Amino acid sequence: MNQSALLIFCLILLTLSGAQGIPLSRTTRCTCISISTRSVNPGSLAKLEVIPASQSCPRVEIIATMKSGEKRCLNLESKIVKNVLKALSNKQRLKSSSTQSKA
Repeated sequence: MNQSALLIFCLILLTLSGAQGIPLSRTTRCTCISISTRSVNPGSLAKLEVIPASQSCPRVEIIATMKSGEKRCLNLESKIVKNVLKALSNKQRLKSSSTQSKA
């Protein structure tokens, strides 16, 4: 192999190895663009997703899917949302304790 081919091969190898650690995007990618200010009736909830903070989004996000199919991003600091999360946590705790007592 001649020297110029070897030099080109080494340059390509160095370029590719240096590009591996470069992030694709420096912007945050949160699911929620805006947070709903409307109140939420717990009876109209079909699903509640809690997405923890991560490298791509620095905040915790709560996405409520209503029985109508509408999705809303909820404010974690809202008193109503805190009460809904507390009620759901208690409900799940009761379910898991009753399941364990049956076993």
